[in-house]
Amino acid sequence: MKYTIIIQWSEEDKCYVVLLPDFNNVMQPCTHGETYEEALKNGQEVLEMLIESCLAEGEPLPKPQVLGKFLKVA
Repeated sequence: MKYTIIIQWSEEDKCYVVLLPDFNNVMQPCTHGETYEEALKNGQEVLEMLIESCLAEGEPLPKPQVLGKFLKVA
């Protein structure tokens, strides 16, 4: 499955914050990083932990949502 990770700069926190919109039962933002790369790495780690937790507890994984439209280009 492919899940969406949103990374955006937070002027308030002075760091990049990470949101995982497919996991609506998790407090958002779920992690952060001083750089974009660090935020992405941290987001991937949180995503892996959430998936492992769901599987260990026998809970279904959330279905990935599409946050936009796919455009067909000729």
